[in-house]
Amino acid sequence: MAPKWRELADRLADRIKSGDPEYAPGQQLPHIREMVEAGEGSKSTVHAAYKALEAEGLVTSSRGHGTVVRQQTPLKRLGTGRYDKAKWRDGDEVAFIADRASSGRKYRRGEQTQTVTLGEAPPEATAAHGLPAGSELYARVRLVKEGEQPTHTLTSYYRPEHVEGTRLIDPAPGPAGRGGGFRVLHDAGYEIDHMKEELFARTPTPEEMKLLRLPIGEPVVELHRTTYTADGTVVEFAIGVHAASRFTWEYRFEVPDSAKDGKAPR
Repeated sequence: MAPKWRELADRLADRIKSGDPEYAPGQQLPHIREMVEAGEGSKSTVHAAYKALEAEGLVTSSRGHGTVVRQQTPLKRLGTGRYDKAKWRDGDEVAFIADRASSGRKYRRGEQTQTVTLGEAPPEATAAHGLPAGSELYARVRLVKEGEQPTHTLTSYYRPEHVEGTRLIDPAPGPAGRGGGFRVLHDAGYEIDHMKEELFARTPTPEEMKLLRLPIGEPVVELHRTTYTADGTVVEFAIGVHAASRFTWEYRFEVPDSAKDGKAPR
């Protein structure tokens, strides 16, 4: 016979998975005291049930926000399509907003906040830019949310001579003006041409768990993105930290044939 906390957790999980509007994504579960008063079990029983739901990725729990039902449909993170120049150069659809559009989800300006500082950059950033260790770069640190739920952070590192005097060092919420950062670089004479992206999964730090409101046991996916102009100049190195369960990663590309076209893959 299953313990009472397990039975309660299973009942709540069924309501979440069935689409019960009282347990829709973003809805807060009743406070433990309310569940006890409703006869759902003792304080320890309800607490254990909520912790089980959190471990199973169905809810998030944090001080000040209570226990909230998680979005169950991950955002689709596009591959090369999210960087289509027509989106940001000719329109106003920056990469992460393109992801939202492809997922049928909306974006509000306040869902991206950022800080911008000039200081000693981490070794990965200076190495990517081909600079000595300890060199100063601008760091543009963004926290992106969907509604009230954080989805990822992204920190872009820029050389001062590339971005000083531009909107990329403006800490106002939202993208850096129409077309975002890539449009700013384009207008400054640094049109992006190609990129390198590296992905790996790891356990989050305690600070990342708090910032992204991660349940116990959820990993993060770390992204390293290096952005180049046609002549090979690095104009951005970015580190992203993504809550693993909040994204699917989609890549569509032509299959190369270096033997046929005589070009080695980049």
